[in-house]
Amino acid sequence: MDQELGKHEEETEHPSAAGLSDSGTASAADENAAEDMAGATADASTADESSAPNEAESQAPEEANGLRRGALVDGEVISASPTEVRVKLAEDREGIITSRELSTMNPRTVESLKPGATIKVFVVNPRTQDGKTLLSITRAQEETDWLDAESYRQSRDVYDGKIGGYNRGGLIVKFGRLRGFIPQSQIAEERLREMSGETPEERYGRAVGQNISVKVMEVDRPRNRLILSERAAMREVRQRRKESLITELQPGEIREGRVVSLENFGAFVDIGGAEGLIHLTEITWRHITHPRQALTEGQEVRVKVISVDPEQNRIGLSIRQLLPDPWDEIALAYGDGALVKGTITKLTKFGAFARIETGDDPIEGLIHISELSDDRVEHPRDAVQKGDTLTLRVVKVDVKNRRLGLSIKKVHSAEYMDMDIERAFRDAELGNAVTVDSAPRPAAVIPPDEDDVVSSTEETMAPPEDTNWAEVVGSHIDEESAAPTTDADSSADLTAPLEGEAVETDADITSDAGAQGLDTVTGEPANDE
Repeated sequence: MDQELGKHEEETEHPSAAGLSDSGTASAADENAAEDMAGATADASTADESSAPNEAESQAPEEANGLRRGALVDGEVISASPTEVRVKLAEDREGIITSRELSTMNPRTVESLKPGATIKVFVVNPRTQDGKTLLSITRAQEETDWLDAESYRQSRDVYDGKIGGYNRGGLIVKFGRLRGFIPQSQIAEERLREMSGETPEERYGRAVGQNISVKVMEVDRPRNRLILSERAAMREVRQRRKESLITELQPGEIREGRVVSLENFGAFVDIGGAEGLIHLTEITWRHITHPRQALTEGQEVRVKVISVDPEQNRIGLSIRQLLPDPWDEIALAYGDGALVKGTITKLTKFGAFARIETGDDPIEGLIHISELSDDRVEHPRDAVQKGDTLTLRVVKVDVKNRRLGLSIKKVHSAEYMDMDIERAFRDAELGNAVTVDSAPRPAAVIPPDEDDVVSSTEETMAPPEDTNWAEVVGSHIDEESAAPTTDADSSADLTAPLEGEAVETDADITSDAGAQGLDTVTGEPANDE
């Protein structure tokens, strides 16, 4: 019978795009599709077995023997044979079920018709020409299904069934012995996303046999119309799935899901029939003000279950906890004094925030207003602007509290001179570009390598023990300058300040020398003794 049903559906032609509006009213396309379905609403077997009784019905009186045509009544089997089943009705009345109907019934149902069995029957003809009452079990089952359908329509309860077939207009669902019609516009969005193809077979064929939950939208018994909607049932279906899933979920589980909606406070994700919430702070490690900055509706995501509240029916999810923590990279890659590139993202009264690129999830650090410039700054906008990309000095890394302190004024601070020189040499050896810009820096006296000292005979010699390193470095710098200089010029260059360089007093020089462990008079290494 099911095979005949599927074959019948495929042979039936219906307009495409049939559907009901969200309010439950039928559109013109729905009307056409439903009318085409009307003749096939009852099961295929019902049509065969009903043809003969219909002839009897046309000649039958409306009421006779205390029975009304079309009534549903209870009866008790008196006797059963392959040709006839006698049924006892109320007030000692008696009716029969003919062999014609018995031959089309399910064998299990026929076997259950044993003397004493209680059954529900449909009065086809209260009195035939022979004076008998003609009954039908199949029609009783069908009529019961119509009554059940009306009950579902009035109560707005969800009916769980199976997809039994399809046509051009949508899906056909078995409702007892009836077949209800779901227009395409009333198929749930998540099911529609799985459907594709140009022909009805390509689009709907794979859905046959699948479970489906629907609401009854229209019952019209005289016109043989039963219209259903999966979309109208989705709210209750999701709630049921959520209640079922919430008893199984455990914090720490990893699930695949799909983003179904974005709100100001977070994103709702479907994780298999139930929706959980990813709070705004659990979407990514970086600072965002709305989920749309990181997610889109319909996006497939991998989430971690972080909380389950059966009483409130709430599921808490997180994407961030499955991503690498950028602060781990910060702790390894950057220490106090490191130089980084940052982009100004926000200005406040107390400073400016800068974004540091650290892979997929950049982080933001604070440049306190006191670290913006050597000069007094009334407001950060006086020193920087949003969107500026600058070289910054890391002055504080607080991994525990996830805070990063940055500075502009300390980028060229003498405090970090040794660190910068060491980094520059290391980068040069590795062939890396130096990240510090070319702004002026305090001068440093560095003892040269042996290859940098060449005698007048162009032979490499070891320097004498009493070599004055300051004079050697000075002459070496002069030799690499663009214009040749005389000895007098070299002597002058060593004592005169460079352009843009602050002039040091004798007291400053003496202080610096002492700080470096040099004799304040000779400039040579001091004797510890």
